[in-house]
Amino acid sequence: MPQPSPNALYDDPELAQFYDARGAARPDFDYCRTLAQDAASVLDLGCGTGELAASLVSGRTVTGVDPAGAMLDIARARAGADKVAWVEADARTVRLDKRFDLVILTGHSFQVFLTEDDQAAVLATIAAHLAPGGRFIFDTRNPACPARKTRSADETRRQFRHPRLGAVEAWNESTYDDETGVLSYENAYRILDSGDVFSATAQIRYTPQPDLAAMIADAGLAVEDWLGDWTGTRFQPISPEIIPIGRLN
Repeated sequence: MPQPSPNALYDDPELAQFYDARGAARPDFDYCRTLAQDAASVLDLGCGTGELAASLVSGRTVTGVDPAGAMLDIARARAGADKVAWVEADARTVRLDKRFDLVILTGHSFQVFLTEDDQAAVLATIAAHLAPGGRFIFDTRNPACPARKTRSADETRRQFRHPRLGAVEAWNESTYDDETGVLSYENAYRILDSGDVFSATAQIRYTPQPDLAAMIADAGLAVEDWLGDWTGTRFQPISPEIIPIGRLN
């Protein structure tokens, strides 16, 4: 299987440095921390900068997997990072010869895989690493949600403070293709003190819930519950999120 294409938003240290500083709310982290309470081992598949993985180390073993070296460099500098096994690898192909009580894939990382074959490969990885009785959870945005997907820079412009760089202006532009379910977008950051701008483009795929359910079953997994957001609300056809929680079939 081919290796993932480089994504500067995560692979370029000059862009990766903005990921945590954006100050985005992470209700997915809160939910997963609760879900992990009874897990003796956790695999964070797509761990990014490692915030969630490093927060789970008390009382359990944690492994964080991500293909972006720049993100893992940030992860390794965190408090508690020395207790996490960090692995630079592709979620479609990684095989750790271990099984875990909980496998998580947050931050809509599932959507960076742009074909059904690639998404099926990620689901196979989840199945290959689940212990008997273990659970999995991941999230993907719902294409049937009526919220607009195509947005302009002016609609999304905002500011936040970076701990080293000071005030940063950020914006993104996106265009959604209804036929393919692929959203193309650009994220940009401008450091107000220097005027320097850093930007990169990327794509994500929206998968309808019935298609996702079929792929999950084909991977040998069984969904126990479908959530529609990270507050625990049950999935409805127009929910903003599709969040399956399940086990090996």
